[in-house]
Amino acid sequence: MKNYLEYKGYLGTVEFSADDKVFLGKIQGINDLILFEGESVTELENNFKESVDDYLETCKEIGKEPNKTFKGSFNVRVNKKIHQRLFMLAAKKGINLNQLVNKSLNFTVDNEEVVLK
Repeated sequence: MKNYLEYKGYLGTVEFSADDKVFLGKIQGINDLILFEGESVTELENNFKESVDDYLETCKEIGKEPNKTFKGSFNVRVNKKIHQRLFMLAAKKGINLNQLVNKSLNFTVDNEEVVLK
């Protein structure tokens, strides 16, 4: 099951409000908060595409970079035992913990259908 939309390289996450009987969405990976909605899947998809197009056009007009900037580092919290086991595994392989995590993350991205069932 896929609960997101993709258009022009942008991702829109989707939720459903049972109270309002409407689908709600948010564009991810951008520098602003852009929401969209629809009472049907078709309306939601159309409003998502329109929101992306409008956002990109606005950014172009004002000379703003639309995509969120990622610095390439983030904190990950794990329990102490996993931290120790990962450290020991990296040491066994002759690499540091950062290299092990990078390899693991690359594997996950390359194999997302298998890893993230």
